[in-house]
Formats: sequence, structure tokens, C-alpha cells
Amino acid sequence: MDDVTILEAERHRIQELEFEELHIEEEVGGRDATGAGSSDDFTFNPFLASLHTYLGEVEDTHHRLAFLDGGAVLNLPLFFLEGVVLFPEATLPLRVVQPNFISAVERALVQVESPYIVGVVRAYRDSDSDNRQLRFATVGTTAEIRQYRRLEDGSLNVVTRGQQRFHLKRHWIDVEGMPFGEVQIIHEDIPLRTPKDAFGKLPPLSNLRSHRLSCVPPSNSSSLGYGHNNSDSDTNLEESFDSALSSAGMRIHQSALNSCYYGYNAMDESTSSDDDMLMSQTEMRSTRSHLSESKGPLYLDTGKNVDNTTSEIGTSSDLAKKGVGSKSFWKNTDLNQFHKAPRAFWPHWVYRMYDSYCLAERAADMWKQVVGAPSMDGLVRKPDLLSFYIASKIPVSEETRQELLEIDGISYRLRREIGLLESFDVVQCKTCKTVIAQRSDMVVMSTEGPLGAYVNSHGYVHEIMTLQKANGLALIGRAIVEYSWFPGYAWTIAECASCETQMGWLFTATKKKLKPQSFWGIRSSQVGDDTR
Repeated sequence: MDDVTILEAERHRIQELEFEELHIEEEVGGRDATGAGSSDDFTFNPFLASLHTYLGEVEDTHHRLAFLDGGAVLNLPLFFLEGVVLFPEATLPLRVVQPNFISAVERALVQVESPYIVGVVRAYRDSDSDNRQLRFATVGTTAEIRQYRRLEDGSLNVVTRGQQRFHLKRHWIDVEGMPFGEVQIIHEDIPLRTPKDAFGKLPPLSNLRSHRLSCVPPSNSSSLGYGHNNSDSDTNLEESFDSALSSAGMRIHQSALNSCYYGYNAMDESTSSDDDMLMSQTEMRSTRSHLSESKGPLYLDTGKNVDNTTSEIGTSSDLAKKGVGSKSFWKNTDLNQFHKAPRAFWPHWVYRMYDSYCLAERAADMWKQVVGAPSMDGLVRKPDLLSFYIASKIPVSEETRQELLEIDGISYRLRREIGLLESFDVVQCKTCKTVIAQRSDMVVMSTEGPLGAYVNSHGYVHEIMTLQKANGLALIGRAIVEYSWFPGYAWTIAECASCETQMGWLFTATKKKLKPQSFWGIRSSQVGDDTR
């Protein structure tokens, strides 16, 4: 009788466990379906997350260090962080619990050469080796200590902000066990802009229509521009154009020349707008068609010999018969194609491919489409800051973000970011490639953007991207309110249902009036790039 009672109790307990598991799965599925809700229901203040209030009260250092000169070499205390890539102007919170790192922060506060400055370098495991040896990136970022507080147990809560990129020349552990490194500050270039003298405006079209074009045909080949005089004038024109350029203008001019020279037909035109390309091609076709039909003095067939130019161009009587130079001729001609006259060899869209301000405008527009950000006009006027801002927030793997950090040149970094934004479509697990969310599932829960760095109570820093809904994740354990990165939300560990990799956390509101009621925080270190 006792055995029967025990068996019945076990069956009842198994049924309860199965029902509880089913209830959890249904709850997760419901959260995935509902998501964060529309922006009209958004009541959470994103400014709270950027304050990192979970660290408690911290004191402002009231110290702002001037930027170091590019090329400067100095020794800094180093923080090697796994899964973290710090960019200039990005915020990095730290919970310092290990004695050697506590000593490193204390040394940074009193050092004379560069006070309140530490170096942050990404650490990663070598996937090619069997023992997964820990390696360090060669490019990092200086971080200025903005706020800190010493706790009763001796640990430190620190808030830092990225300043300047550097090359890590060498690193070591000093006699006190503190990690140090010799770094060289990277000299940042200035934004490239299309030379203002590369293209000039012609007189108003009304002025052209009101004047008769003088069409006296040349009498010999030298007057056609085939003699030494023409060569000298072209040389002088080119020299005058080059001499008028600033150093930045000359660099973008040379970039355009090199790009077109080494493979004009295979040139990457992805960053030039379709409208510019269509207009350029239309203007070229219309100009060629008009000039070839008119056979006027502007038309030269380079495939013919110079001796035959008279017969190809025609005599003055032939030109008069065709009406070239008459008012009716110009009335029937679309003069908009001559609105902008190139003074450089390459067309306008080639320069736009490397113009930092044009690239910044396009990158900002694409970024607003991804996260629904407000106006970014202030950053568009500062392409260098915009390139770092997007690089620090773009939801890609840490390997790709480290690649962005190592790119020298504002225009090249923006071009790479534009390509990533164009290809970014899904968020997937790095281990098993399971699709977790779509691009449209991103939600901004902090003024820092959809991706930010947070530190837990044990000192581990996590960069997470926030999503309003996700699929293929399983919840582990119960919801915890303590040490939540988002005030008013409890967090629950979430792992990939396929490979059981710890992907991040589900944040659920503790009050019914708080919207969104739930969202997901996914670790960027566990996200794989979408290569489809």
C-alpha cells in the first residue's frame, strides 16, 4: 500500500514538472510574439540605463585630460577584457575586484605622465589552437577615468570613457603584479572633402541662351589644339588645379585617381548613389549623341587622323547650314547637362566615394533606418566621431568591431560600416548559427544606443544588444531584481536552445505600467556575423 502511494506521488510530481515546463515554454513564446510593443507604449527612460545606477553612488573625478599628440609613446596600466571592444567616445563601466587591477587603477589616478588614463585592449581565445590560448589585440583605446568609488570590501566601481586609439607595442607584468604596456597613440587623419575647385559652376543658362556662339572653324591643326601650345596649356591647367588644393583635398584627389587607375571597370560604386550614376550616364549619352549629330566644333573624333579633321568637322558653310550657333539651335538644346563643369579629370561621383562628409550623411541615414534614431546632423558634421559612434553600436560580432577599430582613415571606416549596414539582416548564434532575431527586432533601451557595455557584480564586462523579441532561446533559473542594468526590470539567464550557449538575458518589467514589459539583452561576443 505504501509502494502504491509512493508511485502515485511520483506520477503526480512528474505531471507537475511537465506542466511547469510547458507553462515556461508558452510564456517564452508569448513574449517572443508580443515583443516590446510600439514606441507609443514606451514608458522606460533610456537615460537611466546610461547612468549605470547599479554601481551605486560614484564620485566625479572632475578631471578632463587634453588629447595626446599622435605618435606619442607612453606606458599605461592595461585592462585586457574578453568580449569588449572599446571605441573613442564610448562609455565603459568597470567593477574592479582583483587586487592587481585595483592597484592599476590607483596607479592611474596618481601617475604624472598621463593621469586618470588606462589602456583597454580586447582579449580573445585562439580558436585555431587546441588549448585556446588567450591572445591580445594589437590596437586598443585609452580610457579616461570619469567616476569611481571605493567600496567597503576594497573593490572599486569605475566609469570610464574611450579617448584615443593606440598601437600596443609591448606589454608586461610589473613587480607588483600590475599589467602594463607600452603604447603609441595613433595619429588620426582629418575628414576628406571633395576639392572645392574640382568642379565649377557655369554662368546661368539664361545668359547662354541670350548670346550667339561664335563658330569660326580652325584653319590648321595647331589651332585645333594639337600643337605644343595646347599641351603646355593643359599642363599649366593641371598644375594650377593641383596647387590650389589643400593637403586634404589632394589626398582625396589622389584616392580617386588611384581607385580609377587600378581597375576603372571593376570599381566599387556601392557608395555612390544611383541617382548620381544615372544622371552621369544620362548626361554622357545625351552629350555624345548631340555632339555626334551636330558634328560641330566641339566634336573631335579621336579615332581619326589629324589630317582628316577638316573633313570630319566640316567647313563653316556646312556649320551654318546646320544652324550651329544660332539661337534656335540652343533653344532646342538641354543646357542643364552643362550646369556643372568638371575641372578635374574624374566625374563627381568618383570623389563622392571618398568624401567623408558624403559618406557620413549616407551612413547616418542608414543608421536611422536600423534603430530609428533621431536627427544626427551634429555627428554628420563630424565624420570622425560618427564613424566611431556607429562602430561602437553596430550589432556585429566583436571580431568585426575590432576590425573597424583597426581601420585607419575615416572614409575607409565609413565605407566598411555602410557595407555592414547594407548586409545586416539577422542576429544569429555564433556557435550553431541559429537565427535569433531579425534586424527589425532591435530596440533602444539606453541613450548609448542599441549596443552598450555593462558590468556584473563579479567584475565581468558584457557588451549586449537589446532586442524587443527573440526566438530559439531557453530561460534558466528565476528572475532576479538585484544588480539589474535596467532599473525596474528583473533579469533571467537565457541560453541558445540548440547548443546551450549562454546568449544573454531576458529582462521583464517588475511593474505593469512599465513599457516595454519585456526585452532581450544578447551578448555581442556570442553573436555571429550574417554571411549569407
